[in-house]
Amino acid sequence: MKHFSRSLFVSVALSALTMAAQELKAATPADQLVIGTSLAQVLSLDPQQATEGKAVEIMSNLYDRLVATTPDGKIVPQLAESWQVDDKGVTFKLREAAFASGNPVTSKDVVYSLGRLLKLDQAAAANLKRVGYTKDNVDQLVKAIDDKTVRIDLSDAVTSELLLYRLAMAIASVVDSVDVQKHAVNDDYGNAWLRTHSAGSGPFTLNRWSPNELVILDANKGYVAGAPKMRRVIVRHVPESQVERLMLERGDIDLASALTASDLATFNGKKGFEVQRVPTGGFYVLAMNAGNKYLANAKVREAIAYGIDYQGIEKTIMGPYGRVRTVPVPENYEYAVPSPDWHLDVAKAKQLLADAGFKDGFSLTLKTIAQTPRVDLATAIQASLGQIGIKVDVQQGNGSDIISAHRARNFDLLIPQTGAYMPNVLGSMEQFASNPDNSLEANNAGNFVWRSAWDIPELTAVTAKASMEPDPKKRGELYVEMQKMFIDQKPAVLPMFERFEPIVLNSKVQGYVGHPNLITRLEGVTKAETE
Repeated sequence: MKHFSRSLFVSVALSALTMAAQELKAATPADQLVIGTSLAQVLSLDPQQATEGKAVEIMSNLYDRLVATTPDGKIVPQLAESWQVDDKGVTFKLREAAFASGNPVTSKDVVYSLGRLLKLDQAAAANLKRVGYTKDNVDQLVKAIDDKTVRIDLSDAVTSELLLYRLAMAIASVVDSVDVQKHAVNDDYGNAWLRTHSAGSGPFTLNRWSPNELVILDANKGYVAGAPKMRRVIVRHVPESQVERLMLERGDIDLASALTASDLATFNGKKGFEVQRVPTGGFYVLAMNAGNKYLANAKVREAIAYGIDYQGIEKTIMGPYGRVRTVPVPENYEYAVPSPDWHLDVAKAKQLLADAGFKDGFSLTLKTIAQTPRVDLATAIQASLGQIGIKVDVQQGNGSDIISAHRARNFDLLIPQTGAYMPNVLGSMEQFASNPDNSLEANNAGNFVWRSAWDIPELTAVTAKASMEPDPKKRGELYVEMQKMFIDQKPAVLPMFERFEPIVLNSKVQGYVGHPNLITRLEGVTKAETE
């Protein structure tokens, strides 16, 4: 197994923090929020490019969208003060707002931003491409009626409800078209510049981003809803759980979101701290490359589904991060079906491999970002599959390497994580059940199933039908059919654990409410007075 050498760093860091902890406890400034987490997945801060979780959370505080969602899934106004829905589209009226540059937010900025999303055609664009919006039709479907009125016509593959939920995603952030176009080089729509700068109307602006080190956000004093309570937000890259735990205990950070299950457990009931377990609607997934000669075989994929010790992994590794669930729909969602009877059954898994023609087993690599809890999850899967005759070589890497490999189909097995864009079966499952063009030439790296080269035309068709079904009862029946078809086809994108985001806060932090879609906003966060 391949590992990065980290033991010396951890030992030195722990020693330093332990000695310091014996002295007077530190305290972060009263007007600054300091967050400890892993920034391994932050590859860009361009909202029309980046889709990774922590990047989304940062960008959600730099930019506003037309609409937003509350933690319980309701659509609420943001840049749009109102909207009217008809059978052909949605008309939005914009509020009076300004970008951090001082430029007014106009309908032209909205049109530019959605056009930019589709014309850049990065992974983020998949969320609108999947429902019929393309770089070729966006100029006809998204139009500025006047400076404060935007009209978005429906494609033939989306309802107004689904469109609104997509417009609440970070990918639909409205950027300052005047500022961005000043920095465009070689028709890149300002992407090279916006990866490391901000041009939004949100409550914060980007002061600095040092990859795998820290992100600094400054309050936007001219924010339309009023200046944030915190003058500054500092997000520190602290990938080692024990280091992060000691920093939180000492007061060097106010919030920790990359702790192992064992370190999280030390804060349960501990005075001065609060633990939040945020449901995401998403999953920890074992992605299998169906282009691989072994994994193309449905019996092999089923053998792998029977070759994982889900219960043991949940108990010893996942803890607050996840619970066993092998259908890509949270079990508490309406129309969710029970998980199939996939459990660790070594004899059955070996028989399935033999039936597939591989009774002597074979070798695969498993790639994962070096991040809690995925590293330990990968090691556990390696041990489980070893029992059924599949030798697994675990390869850890940084976010850039692993995400690039996933998007390029350059892997055998890989552990990604997902979320949900709306709180129902479609919002969670659509990315597992739709792959309109599986060809290599399609190069649809933004499509989760395409990355695994899993061709599912029938399931894709049912998913598209569910997306357009107006009758709730019939739509629910289609939701059930989608899940059953997914199970029957022995998926190459195998959900293993419903994903939660456990967060530990210093009790002085007030007003922080983790959002299931990782679009947690920070403008209302305050700190209680020091005792």
